[in-house]
Amino acid sequence: MTIENKTVTLTTAQAIIRWLAAQYIEIDGVETRVCGGGFGIFGHGNVTCLGEALYNHRDELPVYRGQNEQGMGFAAAAYAKYHLRRRFMFASASAGPGTANLLTSAALAHANRLPMLLLCGDAFLTRLPDPVLQQLEHFGNPTLGVNDAFKAVSRFWDRITHPAQVMNSLPAALNTMLDPADCGPAFIGLPQDVQGWTYDYPEAFFEKRVHRIRRQAPDMEEVIDAVALLKTAKRPMIIAGGGVQYSGAVAELTAFADATGIPVVETIAGRANMTNDHPLNCGPIGVTGSDSANTIAEKADVILAVGTRLQDFTTGSWTAFAHDAKIVGINVGRHDAAKHMSLTVVGDAAICLASMDTDYKAPTDWTAFAQEERAKWDAYVAENCKPGNRPNSYAQAIGVVNDLMDPRDRVVAAAGGLPAEVTANWKTLDIGTVDVEFGFSCMGYEIAGGWGARIAQAEKEPDADTVIFTGDGSYMLMNSDIYSAVLTGKKLIICVLDNGGFAVINKLQNNTGNESFNNLIADTPTAVNQVGVDFEAHARAMGANAETVSNPAELGEAFKRAKAATNTSVIVMNVDPYEGWTTEGHAWWEVGTPHITTSDKVREKHIEQEADRHKQRKGL
Repeated sequence: MTIENKTVTLTTAQAIIRWLAAQYIEIDGVETRVCGGGFGIFGHGNVTCLGEALYNHRDELPVYRGQNEQGMGFAAAAYAKYHLRRRFMFASASAGPGTANLLTSAALAHANRLPMLLLCGDAFLTRLPDPVLQQLEHFGNPTLGVNDAFKAVSRFWDRITHPAQVMNSLPAALNTMLDPADCGPAFIGLPQDVQGWTYDYPEAFFEKRVHRIRRQAPDMEEVIDAVALLKTAKRPMIIAGGGVQYSGAVAELTAFADATGIPVVETIAGRANMTNDHPLNCGPIGVTGSDSANTIAEKADVILAVGTRLQDFTTGSWTAFAHDAKIVGINVGRHDAAKHMSLTVVGDAAICLASMDTDYKAPTDWTAFAQEERAKWDAYVAENCKPGNRPNSYAQAIGVVNDLMDPRDRVVAAAGGLPAEVTANWKTLDIGTVDVEFGFSCMGYEIAGGWGARIAQAEKEPDADTVIFTGDGSYMLMNSDIYSAVLTGKKLIICVLDNGGFAVINKLQNNTGNESFNNLIADTPTAVNQVGVDFEAHARAMGANAETVSNPAELGEAFKRAKAATNTSVIVMNVDPYEGWTTEGHAWWEVGTPHITTSDKVREKHIEQEADRHKQRKGL
């Protein structure tokens, strides 16, 4: 009998996990499991069947017990980001609110084009016990439930209604997650009864399979057109996005820039494509960028946008570039390559850049101008991060920590003011060591994402550290993965910078002429008992080392102790909510302001905001 005719009887859940354990990926000539394991919180919707299957594969696919499903999803996203989308983890939640908690993290993964497998409980397919605990009933559509909400935030969505379907669904989900152009979260709904149903699966389905990430070659006609346009450039610029790292194109980008002398600016996602000291690294671009990059951008006549989706923080809501600047979109995703009437080169960034064989050289005076602008920005950052130059600030904390980092340490930040401050002030010490989650600008990613990043980092670089910057607002939203890190022995260094509320939104409120209201705790009328949070005591209660410092010098000494420790450490420092912000390097950003108001200040700021709208490029 041939192996194709051999079968094995398994439940749906057993088949899913056995298949996952058999999937490998080749990375730099080494085969490893493409799924690194998963995160799970068990409930009645996933414990009895999926939990049973996971127990029997606990060595091949380790399951990390989360404290919050949203945090599990963030951790899975950060794990995938660390592995440059070549490996992923699953997140499993019970039916109902457990699954609903994963919606935000699925949206984050979707916005950031990150692979994540969501294995979530669902209502009974037979409907015999309906309505069951935590089931949402839609009177006119009994098939509709919470899981359908994931259709908007998934690249692949399926609900298993028969055990045989996993033989089609699982490969389709994996192919989506590993596709450079379509990469994103895959959702599979698992009705509670179907999870336990059996089927005679062909044993061949569970044979080891080795996958490779597809490298799509560009159409050479598109490359020829791009090179022809580049040769007309008097003031060229490269925007390097996160896709440069995902495609493994850092070497090709650097070689192309060195050969042509074209200045390179980085997006937030591409913040560690070049080290800080590379002579053609001209800084971060956009709303939270640098004067150097934005000055170059507004003068550039030909822009090579490599591996970027050109979101509004990169483009300054499309005011950062001259109206007549020509854009070449180099991207594996057609959707991103074609934005704003770009000349498209659709394909893998490494192959595209290597294919652009040209003897073109940027004018030396243009390259020199870009480097002079970068030197000015470096001087500003040095002064901006200097301790004691003003009240405690984010920039001071960033500067102190940056100076004490080892080259392969990883920094993680997300929503609030810290992404802007890290993006503008961080000096990249090594390639791929910066994770600023600003694709979905998601509060709560910091600690949970740091935990996921540390799990991945420990697999490859156990001696490096994961360092997290978080504000008090994000800490209050989601902090329980401090406990997860302690439980699993995945050491984190967490810097909690307390500015008394949502200070960056208070700054936006004030900058648009509005009075401080409901952002800082002190300016919240309903906060009748002005009590501060003892973050140090709270972190200690979850098993972490913790201390509170009063200034950047003390922060530096505490950071050294945290580096030497083996346990997770939390360092708390107050920062001023009004002074100390990075005031330079900002491009225009479109926010909605009132067209009519009784406030003179709001009216003036609306007029001021609209005054720069003429810079905005038109196009899709």
